[in-house]
Amino acid sequence: QGQMEESGGGSVEAGGSLTLSCVAPPSAYSKHCMGWFRQVPGKAREGVAAVYIPSGRTYYPNDSAAKGRFTISQDTANNGVILQMNNLKPEDTGMYFCAASTSRSVLWYNPTTFDVWGQGTQVTVSS
Repeated sequence: QGQMEESGGGSVEAGGSLTLSCVAPPSAYSKHCMGWFRQVPGKAREGVAAVYIPSGRTYYPNDSAAKGRFTISQDTANNGVILQMNNLKPEDTGMYFCAASTSRSVLWYNPTTFDVWGQGTQVTVSS
């Protein structure tokens, strides 16, 4: 099975922006959801944003400080998904993973329901 290919991570100062892009492999053609997860050392991987396919409905954590600053969208031309991150804060720092799920019972916030993953891209926000 192929893996998601992520790009766009890097280091920025607080208040800056980054755009993360991700392309799904052919094996994820029948995907029902694509999402981004963040992981920091010692903590579980957490959902940041997701988009269901083909409805296009997007989801973000209700209690997330990122709400209103992050926007996920489909990149249909490249069979992928884009995460636009604005007004970045130091607490946004982490490894960001793109994932796709070929399961109809996917839960956008639950990483165990996603079956195709990328290797991750590091985002570092300095104060």
